[in-house]
Amino acid sequence: MTTPPPFPLPDDAELLRLDHQICFSLNAAARAFGGVYRDALKDLGLTYPQYLAMLVLWEEPDPQPVKAIGERLRLDSGTLSPLLKRLEGAGLVARERSAEDERSVVVRLTEAGEALREQALPVPRRIVTATGLSLEEALTLRALLERLTGNLDAAQGGG
Repeated sequence: MTTPPPFPLPDDAELLRLDHQICFSLNAAARAFGGVYRDALKDLGLTYPQYLAMLVLWEEPDPQPVKAIGERLRLDSGTLSPLLKRLEGAGLVARERSAEDERSVVVRLTEAGEALREQALPVPRRIVTATGLSLEEALTLRALLERLTGNLDAAQGGG
C-alpha cells in the first residue's frame, strides 16, 4: 500500500510553472550552497572547485592522474587544468609528468596541501549546520541526489 503524497499532484499544465521545476530548485540550492561555501572556505584560501579537487587529493594522497581527478569531479581538462595550476601556484599541489606515461600529468599534495586538510576538517559539519537539516537528513538527500544523477546519466546514455 502506497502512502499518498502530502500535496496534490500537479497536472501537465501546472508542471510548466517555474516553481515545479526540479532543475530550478537544484540550481537555486547550488547557488545558495556557493555562498555558504564561499564563507566557509574563505580562511582556507580556496574556492569551492579548488576545495573539491583538494577533497579528491586528501582521500587518495598518492599522485593521481589529472584525467582521474577530472572524471571524479566531472570536470573537463579545460576547466580542471587552470584550477590545478592555481592550486600549484598557492603551493598546495605539484603537477608533474607521470613516470609510467610521459603523456600523463599527475598531481600530488605538497606538505602545505596535506596540512590544509586539518584546517578543512570543520567545513563539512559547518555546511550541514547551515542547511538546517539533521546529519541523517543531509545524508539521505545526498543519496537521493546521487540516485538522481545516475538516473539522469543513464537517460542520456552516459550511465
